Amino acid sequence: MSQMLTWITPWEFSPTVLLSCLLAGALYLRGLQRTTAPDAPVSRWRTTSFFVGLVLIYLVLQSYFDFLSQHMFWVHRLQHLVLHHLGPFLVMIAMPGEVMERGLPGWSRRPVLALLRNRAVRIMYRILQNPLIASVLFVGLIYLWLTPGIHFVAMLSAPLYKVMNWSMVLDGLLFWWLIVDPRSPGEHRTPRYPVRILMLWGVMLPQIVLGAYIALSRHELYDAYSVCGRAWPISPLTDQEYGGLITWIPSAMMSVVGGLVVLRLWTRSGGRVRTRRAGVAAVEQA
Repeated sequence: MSQMLTWITPWEFSPTVLLSCLLAGALYLRGLQRTTAPDAPVSRWRTTSFFVGLVLIYLVLQSYFDFLSQHMFWVHRLQHLVLHHLGPFLVMIAMPGEVMERGLPGWSRRPVLALLRNRAVRIMYRILQNPLIASVLFVGLIYLWLTPGIHFVAMLSAPLYKVMNWSMVLDGLLFWWLIVDPRSPGEHRTPRYPVRILMLWGVMLPQIVLGAYIALSRHELYDAYSVCGRAWPISPLTDQEYGGLITWIPSAMMSVVGGLVVLRLWTRSGGRVRTRRAGVAAVEQA
């Protein structure tokens, strides 16, 4: 029991992470309770996907896993695989926006919606959700934080470490929503399906190159883990090789999974402009 508590207890408690996850979960559950219309069902798999993604993000940030990620390079890469790829993908494929909006308390609805409709916020969102910018930012953040000099400073600086992790989560949520958005292409500037496929290929290839470079490198690139001490007695190059393989294979495979979802949406659309309800139905059946 004590060992289990060690694993699930936050290594470095973050009230921001806890409150963010609790708030997201509470809004979703409240939204589910307020979803009664027969034409707006929320399937069990969508609810499961949302909470699995949310819990995974929480656990890799607020458990003993976070300690290991600071002392083993390959665990760090696994952490970022969850924060940037798997967790946001599971959350966004659940299409939580409308459910969480219904979960907003009455007193908060007006200011929240006003913020979302603010012109500056909308312009920034459109910029970040431009397919080219979103793809470059998605890959660019991976390359940025894996630049050896920057990575060394980030792993030894608590504030920068938090910025690094939060940037991966937020960018992952934005990118994967752009990919799995069930709305018809062109609706609310939603990219067309071929563009989404190109985006996934565009982010997959640089990750393969970077992962292969790290895995096959014969000299230590990330010596922060030697400075801090590794949690397990393996050689730096072995640790680095495992981390490179995680960057190389599972990260790239997420593009394949995303591509299958896009193809399913595309097939269900039948090449015609459809309503958002039809798009949601396509994802429900994917």
